Amino acid sequence: MPFAVPVAEQRFLLQHVAGIDALAAMPAFADATPDMVDAVLEGAAAFAEGSFAPLNRVGDTVGARRTEAGVTMPPGYVAAYHDYVAGGWGTIDADVAQGGQGLPFSVATAVLESLGTANLSFALCPTLTVGAIEATSAHGSASQQAMYLPKLVTGEWTGTMNLTEPQAGSDVGALRTTATPQADGTYRIKGTKIYISYGEHDLAENIVHLVLARTPGAPAGTRGISLFVVPRFRVGADGAIGAANDVRCVSIEHKMGLHASPTCVMSFGDRDDCIGEIVGPEHGGMRAMFTMMNNARLNVGLQGVEIAERATQAAVDYATVRVQSARAGAASRESVAIVEHPDVRRMLLRMKALTQGARALCYHAAGQVDRAHQGDAAARVRVDLMTPLVKAYGTDVGVEVSGIGIQVHGGMGFIEETGAAQHYRDARIAPIYEGTNGIQAADLVGRKLTGDGGAGLAALLAEIRGEAADEAGLMMLVDSVERVAEALRVGDGDDRLAGSYPFLTMLSVATAGWLMARQGRAAVGDDGFARMKRAVVRFYLDRLVPEATGLSAGALAGAAGLYAVGVEELVA
Repeated sequence: MPFAVPVAEQRFLLQHVAGIDALAAMPAFADATPDMVDAVLEGAAAFAEGSFAPLNRVGDTVGARRTEAGVTMPPGYVAAYHDYVAGGWGTIDADVAQGGQGLPFSVATAVLESLGTANLSFALCPTLTVGAIEATSAHGSASQQAMYLPKLVTGEWTGTMNLTEPQAGSDVGALRTTATPQADGTYRIKGTKIYISYGEHDLAENIVHLVLARTPGAPAGTRGISLFVVPRFRVGADGAIGAANDVRCVSIEHKMGLHASPTCVMSFGDRDDCIGEIVGPEHGGMRAMFTMMNNARLNVGLQGVEIAERATQAAVDYATVRVQSARAGAASRESVAIVEHPDVRRMLLRMKALTQGARALCYHAAGQVDRAHQGDAAARVRVDLMTPLVKAYGTDVGVEVSGIGIQVHGGMGFIEETGAAQHYRDARIAPIYEGTNGIQAADLVGRKLTGDGGAGLAALLAEIRGEAADEAGLMMLVDSVERVAEALRVGDGDDRLAGSYPFLTMLSVATAGWLMARQGRAAVGDDGFARMKRAVVRFYLDRLVPEATGLSAGALAGAAGLYAVGVEELVA
């Protein structure tokens, strides 16, 4: 099916949502000139369309395979990944001292969006490497940074996060993997990790695993967790790759979607010869983990946008060529393309509005990340508040939009050959991994809503009111958000959690609505892009915002009704 990276949309959001002009005025981002940003966007789009997108279908139908020799990627993936490394597409926002280009994270977000929209399964690999870079940069020793960062930045080596264990899903504190100190300062790692994306593959010469484990005598729960760097192949002091490190993939999962992304069960230390180095202080693993997780959560929210964009393009293309029935009320009884029917128009505009609203959240958060990295304390607070919104709302949008895409295709959407079903299958994991969306909602009404007394939320809502006061519907939603926030802040734990998910959606839509209204004002002119942007903005503000306002009843309903029946009745 046809696919094109929405470069005009990316450029528009970088300017009007991320604030790229203001970022380029900062000394750290002086190279982010309009010409440079355009060159990056256009180059990434050409690469994504030409190298990643053509492999999306074979990735789904063939998938990653595990053999006696290891995990083999689908045909074409190794060559395309080598082209990705050669093109420097993983270096966009990395530190210049480590071989990066030093451009804003906002620009890197646009590049990653292009790659993920082209092929979500494939783009997961560099996405995970970004998390490993972040954690090593923030918590690794000077020697660890010198050994691993240059190769991770270029993508010559890839990175993983090893958190989950069979008995410990979202409850990280229940993990049992051990790290026993050795006389030379290293540790012997032993344990099993599950759901490790790209835990093994044949794309790169080495894989750098970041592994959570317990040292002897460590406190119970999350307080006793430490982080370790465990390369698949040991690395000498001169950077040369040495012997295998007693790390192996024992199986890969047979999944609903993302078939080209090998989700591995990893075994460490089967022969008691798995060597790792501690990253950061002992028992400091949770802090380091959240460095990885917060980065990953923003990028997973972006994955929702990526799959929504791909599903929307496919649905629009199908709707313009599928001819069926005359348009109701038309003088002619000749059949028309289904795009002419009102309900199909409703679905297509809903897909576009949801996708663009979620994208706006992602780009706003990315711009705040850039400001936070330059020492802006208010931006740091905004990133913390935005992270659960981006992750949860972005991935919910990915699922809803891909589901609507199947509906637009009608019966053909249920047929695998059209590709519409793949979008839904690929999207469905995103609300689950990197912290389920329910966990994101709990985090929002817990740490984010009460940790600072609500100051971060108050600042966001004040900014929305100051800029979009002329949008009556949006102001009604902001009023509702304030009322619900206050009720949840003073409510008991169960009531707060019971209302957390609808509240997260309300706040996400209010924030996206504000950013959409800004785009509507900026979309001047009579070209096709401006006309479509204004129409989509109005759809979001006039139809989606009122829907979110209606969620306040559920957010305030409390927990009592959830426990009106016992477990026995639930299972009856």
